[in-house]
Amino acid sequence: MSSGAGRALCTRCARAQRNCICALAQRVDCAAEVLILQHPLEVHEAKGTARLLHLCLARSRLEIGEQFDAQQLQDWLQQDWQDWQGDAGAPAPRSVLLYPESAPDPALPLAPAPALPAEWLQAPARLRLVVIDGTWRKSRKMLYRNPLLQQLPRLALHELPASRYAIRRAHRPGQLSTLEATACALAQLEPHNQELDRLLQAMDALVRREQQWRPQG
Repeated sequence: MSSGAGRALCTRCARAQRNCICALAQRVDCAAEVLILQHPLEVHEAKGTARLLHLCLARSRLEIGEQFDAQQLQDWLQQDWQDWQGDAGAPAPRSVLLYPESAPDPALPLAPAPALPAEWLQAPARLRLVVIDGTWRKSRKMLYRNPLLQQLPRLALHELPASRYAIRRAHRPGQLSTLEATACALAQLEPHNQELDRLLQAMDALVRREQQWRPQG
């Protein structure tokens, strides 16, 4: 634990010690890698799910910022993550952005996304799924300010379930939490991976705890 702003912080989940979520995490193994780009204003959001997602996924990385250094972002997208003991001769990962279709916004214009090659979906072990964690406006701004992300093919989600994220209000129909959206994407890529169910189990535990601490009314 470390101290910040007069309170003890967990060095693993970055939350106050009394609100630590490490015990809620469940290890989940999947073929695809996941790069989580979190908006700075989401870091200490008690209702956020990105950190829990990162704690659960063995093959994930979480970076915080709104506008990233282009070379650093390129490395995160294309280079081996040095803290892993992978095959040095393995081919570069294929980075895919998890981002829904959206109406044009003249204030934050985006370049057209390239098509996602169908053969990429047949090899999830080579995919690096890029997930933006932030509100709708924040995520759009992050995409706008990082042109490299606009150059990535986008993965569309199909047959979205109803959100189980009862502690945070959705602002648009079909909106899911970061953890839920990532779980849906991974399920599409790896439909036979039963370990993915643990992601939603971990989020359900987070929701239950927050509801106990913040009773309705």
